[in-house]
Amino acid sequence: MRSLTSASSSTLRAYRADLVAFTEWAGRGGLDGPLAVDRRVLRRYLAYLGTRRYARRTVARKASSLRRYFAWLVRSGRLGLDPAVGLSAPGGPGRLPRVLRVDELSMLLDDPPAEVDHDDPGVRRRDDAVLELLYGSGLRVGELCALRPDDLCLDRASVRVWGKGAKQRQVPLSTPAVEALRDWLHRGREAMATDVSPADAVFLNRRGRRLGPRDVRRIIDRRAAAPTHPHALRHTFATHLLDGGADLRAVQELLGHADLVTTQHYTHVSKERLRSVHEASHPRARPPADRPGPG
Repeated sequence: MRSLTSASSSTLRAYRADLVAFTEWAGRGGLDGPLAVDRRVLRRYLAYLGTRRYARRTVARKASSLRRYFAWLVRSGRLGLDPAVGLSAPGGPGRLPRVLRVDELSMLLDDPPAEVDHDDPGVRRRDDAVLELLYGSGLRVGELCALRPDDLCLDRASVRVWGKGAKQRQVPLSTPAVEALRDWLHRGREAMATDVSPADAVFLNRRGRRLGPRDVRRIIDRRAAAPTHPHALRHTFATHLLDGGADLRAVQELLGHADLVTTQHYTHVSKERLRSVHEASHPRARPPADRPGPG
């Protein structure tokens, strides 16, 4: 785990849990160490995960954990051959990411539930800035929580983001995001800061400490009409860009994807949305029985 210097803390926790689960499964099967593991064992384990109804992305991450682990064993001289080379999760239909509807975005950004009206003004300003930044710039939750004041350049409407693998990118800020950030930094943050507040944290939670992913989830839960994962705002950001004609490689750079294939996933979402609009709006797209009559 100490060798994964470029991984985030959440990735480290996930990899550790993945490896513990694998070693426990292998131990129940009578294997006494890495030397007893071959490719057939690893494929059998992934098939076992499939029977446990894990999501496809979860199985893919667990396969990645195993690849990283066995590659480290070879590098460190503990194994001669790597049984996990090229190991990948079984294929199958993946779920398209959810894209928020206009009314859902409006509730999050412009017209929250009445209970939010009673929030402390500082909390309201923070929440407005967090949500505008997640949707307006497509940041990952971990990237948002890690922001430092020096990363923001509000005069130029941009933010410096430290993504996966400590890769840095510059992302534009929307006008509503700039306004919300100014309001938070100038009028809200000081009211929520305490003696334990880190000076290098843009966002603080109600205890005055650095805002965490769970805090962000609570912010969205209080405003959303239905359960909404923070990543849905990132999905919506990317899909709306593509719907508006943005270049795929530009979207890749904005999202901080290392591989264009990851970004191409959003093109399927965009096509699916266009198909839905076509079927709902065009009279020749509906079955004959559902078409309006002449005149």
